Parts: sequence; C-alpha cells; structure tokens
Amino acid sequence: MNPEITAEAIAEWLPGTFPGDMAIEPVEITDELATGRMVVDKRHLHPGGFVHGGVWTALADSVAAWATFRNMPPNHDFTTIELKLNVFGPGQPGDELICKARPLHIGRSTAVIEARVFNDEKLVANLVVTQFVLPGRDPRAERPAPGDYPPGD
Repeated sequence: MNPEITAEAIAEWLPGTFPGDMAIEPVEITDELATGRMVVDKRHLHPGGFVHGGVWTALADSVAAWATFRNMPPNHDFTTIELKLNVFGPGQPGDELICKARPLHIGRSTAVIEARVFNDEKLVANLVVTQFVLPGRDPRAERPAPGDYPPGD
C-alpha cells in the first residue's frame, strides 16, 4: 500500500493534466476505495447533448488509476492493458457524477479495478480495468519527451 496517495496529493498533481482539464476531482482515497467527482458541463458532451463515451471512460479510468496507485508499492508505475466500459444512463449538463473505484485484484504484476459511476444514487456506468504494474520507477518522475525513447539513446 502507498499511503502517500491521498485525495489531497492527487489534487495538487491534477492541474495541467488531462483529468484536471476534464474537471475530475478526487474526493477520498483509501486502501479500499477511491472516490472522485465531476460536474457535467459543455466540454463533456457529444453533439446530441449527453456525456460523451470518452468522458465516461476518462472519469472512471482516472479514479481507477488513483485506486491503483494507492495499492502499489512506492516507486512503481502502471499502464492499462485492458478496459471495459458499460454505460447504463445518460449524463447531462449540471449532473454531478460520483465514481467509486475498488480493487478486485492486486498482484505483483497486475491490478484489476472496478469503477462504478453514479448520478444521484443511480448506477449509470461501470468500468473494469486491468493494469500492468511496472516496478522501479517513481510515477512522479519526469517523463522523457516522445522522441527520446528509449531513454538515454
């Protein structure tokens, strides 16, 4: 477990990132549960006026990532190897979407997280994501520029 991963720590890191730009906010992060929220506005909508599929994925995957980081040892990172999203209801401007992500499996090399999204008390989306755990790298470390792979060449 990594107790350094808290809602406050994530909130400091979010500005200027994709989840931050999408207005996804951490609410609470514990070993058992990561909770985030997003209030739907125009940037989240497809042309028909409902929440875009990519936004559902961004919200649920971001909160699942916080649960993953919390449950990995320090100085580890991860990458997604599979995800599945089901949407059960629409999201509209002004809706407050709450996402609750729980680990289903935490292993040495993989983590599986389920993220459920609610509008009021109604379940409106469910995401299950499998993460590949990458040891030996601080996830807060500076990343090489896209053309600099492999690092050091």
